[in-house]
Formats: sequence, C-alpha cells, structure tokens
Amino acid sequence: MDAASFEAAGLYDPEAPDAKERLALLRWLTERGFSMVEIAEADADPALSLEALAGNRAIRRGAVHSAREIAVLLAIPDDTLSRMLLAAGYAQPDPDEGVFTDTDLEALRAFVGAAEVFGWEPVEQFARVVAAAAARVAEAATTLFITEIEQPLIEDEASPIVLAQANLAASLSLDTVPTVMEALLRSQVQQANRRARLARQDGDEATVAIGFIDLVGFTPLSRRLDDAELSEVLDGFEGRASDIATQHDGRVVKHIGDEVMFVAVDPNAACEIALELVDAVRDLGRGVRPRGAVAFGPVLQRGGDYYGPTVNLAARVAELAVPYEILVTAELVENAEHWSLSFAPAGRRMLKGFDEPVTLWELARRD
Repeated sequence: MDAASFEAAGLYDPEAPDAKERLALLRWLTERGFSMVEIAEADADPALSLEALAGNRAIRRGAVHSAREIAVLLAIPDDTLSRMLLAAGYAQPDPDEGVFTDTDLEALRAFVGAAEVFGWEPVEQFARVVAAAAARVAEAATTLFITEIEQPLIEDEASPIVLAQANLAASLSLDTVPTVMEALLRSQVQQANRRARLARQDGDEATVAIGFIDLVGFTPLSRRLDDAELSEVLDGFEGRASDIATQHDGRVVKHIGDEVMFVAVDPNAACEIALELVDAVRDLGRGVRPRGAVAFGPVLQRGGDYYGPTVNLAARVAELAVPYEILVTAELVENAEHWSLSFAPAGRRMLKGFDEPVTLWELARRD
C-alpha cells in the first residue's frame, strides 16, 4: 500500500511532524492483513488505537461464530444462551455478528453440560464467579502492561510501530495463560476441597475463623501520598496479606478498599495470620497503622465468599479495635490452643446489629 492510498483514505498527512512514523505503522498493519476500512474504523474509535489494533485482534483471533449459530450448535433457546452469556461476562452482541471463537463455543458447551448436572441457576451463579475472577485477572494484566511497558515506551518517545509491536507481543503472551491457569486452578481446588472437609468435620455447616485487618487513617494518608507512593503501600499490604495467609493455610477472601478479609479453618492459624499481618504492615512505615479482629463460628459459603453472623461479627469488632490491636471473640478463645497465644479480657461491647453485648479479648503472642 503506497502513501497516496493512505492519504486518500484520510489516514495519512505527509506534512504532519510524525508522518514518517505514521506511514511505517500503517504499512506494518496492512502487511498483517488489515484492510483500509479496519484501520480507519480503529483510528476513529476512542476506545482503540492503531498501536493496539494488531494486539487486539490477536486476543480474539478466530472470531467467526454468531450468537444465533452458537445457540443452534448447543441446542439451547436464544434466551437461555443470552442469560448464560451475561452470567459469563460476555457483552451482548448483535445475534448475527460473528464475534465468538471456537474457544468461546467450547467454554459455553462446558457450561451447558454442567447445567444438565447441577441445574441452570447454580451454573449461572458459578459462571458469574468465574467471569469476575477472569475480569480481575484481565484488569491486572492490562494495568501491568500499561504501567510497566507501554507508559515507559511513551515516555521514551518510542515510535508508533514499536508501541504496536509491544502490544502485539503482550497479546500473544496470553497463549501461555491457559497452562498457568490450569495449574493454579487444580492446586487451588485441591486446597479448597481439603479446607471444606475440615470445616465440616463436625457437621454439615462450615465452621471457620474469619478475620479482618484494616489500615487506620488510610483516607488522610491517601491524600498526602502521590499515586506511586499510594500504590506501594497498597501493594505491600495486599502482597503481605496474601503471602501470610497462604503460609498459614488460609486464604484472602477479598480486599475492601484499605481492608482485607481472610479465612482459615484453624483458629490458631487465623490468629497467626492476624498477628503477622499487623507486624508486617507496621514495617511499611508512612504512618500506616493496622488493626483487626478475628471471629470463629458457622458461615455460609457462596460464590467463593463468606456470609452470616460470624462474618458480620468479625467486621463489627474490627471497627472497635485501636491501632495495632487485634480483638477476638469468646468463641475463638474457646477453640484456640493457648500455648503460643495470650488472650487478655477486653470487656463487653455493644455492636451495631447485635442485640446483646459481645465479650471480647485482645490477642497477643505469649512470651
């Protein structure tokens, strides 16, 4: 494709300061099979850029199936497929537009097969959990590329074609993700199975320790720090929480702003997680002051999260703790082994949402 053709299509201005770099990018794209129409559409799309065009296609290469065709191949009604697509996090396309790949088809086929065993509603709920996890991984991957690769290239005034090649290389690296995800998923399923059985060994109801650790004064702190410093604090907090919970056979359930919620089957392990995390966060400096709480009791497990009075109790108790203090409930004290831990009476407190005062204890390590 010559420069005159690009100029005629309104894609190239030979008088522009970056004319040479722009022309090199346009030729690079056409060499990879992009039509003038595709390039023009991408150039006009505020959610896309020519530098990201090749990488974008590599992410979803082989998209040939329409929603209507998928429904026929899976032998399910259109409205059933539409519900499944929403649950699995797919955007709602034109029913006749070829936007689905063979991989999408096989994933949806797996959901249909699971629905024949478990029912549609439970499978749709499971699909939402999987989609939410995938969305978080996708956001993290995108942020990683932008902050560590793309932004430094832009600051170094890299040419458009270098940016396009970086985008394409990053997109092609997604081919390694299925292997990584399968290994991690199988490991996590094994651990989840073991924790679930241990939590139910005394009955059908899961009984676990739930902990919350948050950062006192985080809001004013966030106003004093720039984005890089704030990111360093949050990364340090979240990273330490994940590592410490894993070391003690627990799991970080979720991050809620400046707060982390974790779970462990063993109450002693939950106490160690809380103590070590407070110590680790203390070392972050910058005025970060952690506090927290741990409760022990029955919970409702749903979609990888935990609900019920035990969770509510732990969250409310955490709000009462002062900086560097960990408060625990009487149920936890009764079920923990005291040889390495000490529990000092912390009084009876009224908590929002609870009718009776709750007896609390302050957790510390035994000297």
